[in-house]
Amino acid sequence: MEKELQPKVSYRDTLKSMDTEEHIDLAFYRPIGYAWACLARKLGVTPNAITIASIFLGIGAGVMFYYPDLGLNIIGMLLLIWANSFDSADGQLARMTKQYSRLGRILDGLSGDIWFATIYIAICLRENATSFFFMEHPWVIWLMAVVTGLCHAKQAAMADYYRQFHLYFLKGEQGSELENGEELRNKLASLSWSSNFWQKLTLTFYTNYTLNQESNTRAMQALRAELRKRFPSGVIPQSFRDAFREKSLPLMKYTNILSFNWRTIALFTSLFIGMPWLYFAFELTVLNGLLVMMVVRHERFCRMFTQQLKDGKY
Repeated sequence: MEKELQPKVSYRDTLKSMDTEEHIDLAFYRPIGYAWACLARKLGVTPNAITIASIFLGIGAGVMFYYPDLGLNIIGMLLLIWANSFDSADGQLARMTKQYSRLGRILDGLSGDIWFATIYIAICLRENATSFFFMEHPWVIWLMAVVTGLCHAKQAAMADYYRQFHLYFLKGEQGSELENGEELRNKLASLSWSSNFWQKLTLTFYTNYTLNQESNTRAMQALRAELRKRFPSGVIPQSFRDAFREKSLPLMKYTNILSFNWRTIALFTSLFIGMPWLYFAFELTVLNGLLVMMVVRHERFCRMFTQQLKDGKY
């Protein structure tokens, strides 16, 4: 009876914002994710349970990519698509049911890391077993994988951070998961390992993740500090929000390219032509180039807005 009284949540209500949604997601993953989320809501399945299920699907995909057999690789591709539909569903379910948590946000980020760690290892083992060059020089593919993995983590973290900053000005604090590293550090210091072990462990990872994001966005942090100084109540004028959105919106397409869909297009292409190491080359060249461009442009207009605030324009 309780489940029947749950208010209806429309598909559109489960989206973060049209500004930050990617075309492939809107056409494919979000509708499928919404269907999964509606089913999970009826069954009482939590967002975190869906995230954990996606981890096992992603690991299964990675295992399939080890084999130099296109049929098995296609099974892996389907498993990875399934995993990502669950990754979409967990966020949509959280917005449906208001089940937001830092643990969920950490699990969501961790799930993708586990998928791709498995995929990287599978590619390395496959290339060392099948490629003459990598059989002769096995350390090369492992070095590529490690460097690519570090770059992947940085790309995903920065794309997520810029999206949250955009959502903060578009929808306010309630519509964004933007955090403050100093506040998280103070919260972490107030917790005891003996009394709050799991909460402190979770918050330790989350705090370090946030501080790492902040360390790469100095101009953005200066802008946040100036906004706190200029508007201590936290009420930022709509004119400023609109001006920031106008500058930030063109960069959202790059944050989407640095996320899942375009990575997997490159990955699947490399598997279809039987040269999975090319996926590493794609991440190291194309995606790193996009990341640098995105950071430079974002920092530039953050400095501009900081100066405008100091000049009293807003």
